[in-house]
Amino acid sequence: MQKLYILWTNADVVTSELMVFMYAGNAKRNGWWDEVTLIIWGATAKLCKDNEYMLLSVKNLMDSGVSVVACKACADELGATKKLEEIGVDVIYMGVELTNIIKDSSKNLITV
Repeated sequence: MQKLYILWTNADVVTSELMVFMYAGNAKRNGWWDEVTLIIWGATAKLCKDNEYMLLSVKNLMDSGVSVVACKACADELGATKKLEEIGVDVIYMGVELTNIIKDSSKNLITV
């Protein structure tokens, strides 16, 4: 099974729309990867909290089959946990999980 993880840390709206969301959605819809997971980390948690369009875009990705998780430490610090959880994002501590993804050669990671 081919798994792709996208570590989304860049809160630039254009990059979010035209790279992160576009690629994640197309990768899942077109079967380029068996599983696609978007990881919300750092400034992107705040972007989702402050920008309803970005939050809706994340929800649309989830509706298309992309898994979405968020770093709990970041989301808590930035006051974004409640909004992310309301749309169904798993807000969890990600340090160990990210380390395991990086160390596992069967998993693929893109950082943006």
